Order: sequence, then structure tokens, then C-alpha cells
Amino acid sequence: GARGRRNGAALVLAVAGVYLLADVRFAGEPLGFAFAFANAGLFVAYVVLGHRIATDGAGGGVDLLAAAMLVASIVITPLGLAEAIPAMGRPPLVAAGIGVGLCSSVIPYVADQMAMARLERATFALLLSILPATATLIGVLVLGQIPTALEIVGVLLVVAAVALHESKAAVASRA
Repeated sequence: GARGRRNGAALVLAVAGVYLLADVRFAGEPLGFAFAFANAGLFVAYVVLGHRIATDGAGGGVDLLAAAMLVASIVITPLGLAEAIPAMGRPPLVAAGIGVGLCSSVIPYVADQMAMARLERATFALLLSILPATATLIGVLVLGQIPTALEIVGVLLVVAAVALHESKAAVASRA
């Protein structure tokens, strides 16, 4: 979705920044690479299909998301049910599980749907590159994890990429 020199430069900056933050290594097992590429492909599918659902005009993006989460929970429950049964009798653990579910799935995916309904797909995809920068900031504030100089450069590259990116509407208004 990056068209034009400015957006191409934003993409290069974002990729460089995420590369520095992710500590990418080009060594490993073939199966690991297969899973990594499958993950990348599925994430692209999530952005493309999620954007299509969010912008379909019927307003069903969040409703379809809820249905998808229900189906996913039904599919995955048998795999972890035996391990989860001992926790079911302990309300603090059940509450913690609900909290983790809300904070790791419900809130982020609803926020994604709301953002996808309002942003162009390319803009949303570029904004996703901020996630490692956000994680770095939370690591500093909540966990006291101080980033290395290289990680700080990575964060700054990502922030610069997002600042440099121009939406189609902005490009069209200049033309």
C-alpha cells in the first residue's frame, strides 16, 4: 500500500526500526522459518480481511469479531480444558484469566476494528509497526527495562516512519 517516495521512505524506516527492535537473526530451523512465514502471512490476511470487514458499511465489524472469538474459543477449549479444570475452583485465577482475555484479545481487537473502520489499510498496517515501540515504552515504565541504544534508535526510526507516512487523501489533496 505504500505508493510514492514519501511512503516508500516511511516503509523503509519502519522496517529498519522493527528490525533493530526485533533482534532478527537469520539462523534457525527450517520448521521455525516455516512457522514465521506462516505467521507473517496470517497477519497480512488479518489486516486485509479485518479491514474489509470493518469497512463493509454494515457496521458488523465488532459483531463479526465477537462471533470469530466465540468460534475460536469453542475450537481451542478442548486443547486446554484438562489443564484449566484445577483453576476453575479458584476465583482469583478465573478472574485473572478473564482479565488476561479482555486485555490481550477483546480490547486490542475491538480497538483494531474501530481503527480499521476509520483508516486506510496501508495507514493501519504502518501504525501496527508502533507496537514494538509501545512495548518498549511499557517495558520502561512498568517493568523498569531500560532499552539499549540500538533499541532506542529502532523506536525513533519507527516513530519517524509513522510521522513521515502520508494517507491517500493527503496525497490527493496536494495534487
